[in-house]
Amino acid sequence: MKRQSFDDHLEHLHRTLLSMATLVEENVFKSVKSLVDQNDVLAHHVIKQDEVINSLELEIEMGCFRTIALQQPVGSDLRKIGSMLKISADLERMGDYATSISKTAIRLRSEEYVKPLIDIPKMATYVSEMVRDALNAYVASDQEEALKIAKRDDVVDKYYSTIFDDLIMVMQQDSKNIHQGSHLLLVAQYLERIADHVTNICEWIVYMKTGEIKALNI
Repeated sequence: MKRQSFDDHLEHLHRTLLSMATLVEENVFKSVKSLVDQNDVLAHHVIKQDEVINSLELEIEMGCFRTIALQQPVGSDLRKIGSMLKISADLERMGDYATSISKTAIRLRSEEYVKPLIDIPKMATYVSEMVRDALNAYVASDQEEALKIAKRDDVVDKYYSTIFDDLIMVMQQDSKNIHQGSHLLLVAQYLERIADHVTNICEWIVYMKTGEIKALNI
């Protein structure tokens, strides 16, 4: 494979990764919207879109392995390919969490919520912004921005603590609320884990630029 052909192949993998990331960002937003609006049609759409996300992850994985096997890249090229592999895996898990939120929306679609959903949508909006900003940092290979985005996980943790405390109180007040409250707690936990995967992506952006594997926001 000549250098131009190699670069074209990397560019194709790069664009496939961006397409995957865009779908994941949309699914995170839509999954919570389906929960808030109790829209099972939208929830089923998110679940269906996850199949596309999974196929894109597989395409990236196979493309990266094929390139490593045939070209034996080194230096920055190898770091770039390795980072795409790891980032695509993180994105796939984020898509899985969006699917789990949508399945919760389907389970709760006919129930009246025990309290208005306020903090969960706020948390979801913040997490979606982190996903989008991490994507932009990846495109720009901006390690400084990646470091800033990783620090924002602390805000997500605060959202989670607030939601956790509120729902525990609601469940303690009436045992009938335990079923719904436990499902909503899981939604908050899924969002918190999505933010953790954003932090992972930021770590791979730093690695791609520096060759240093650095744990962020521990």
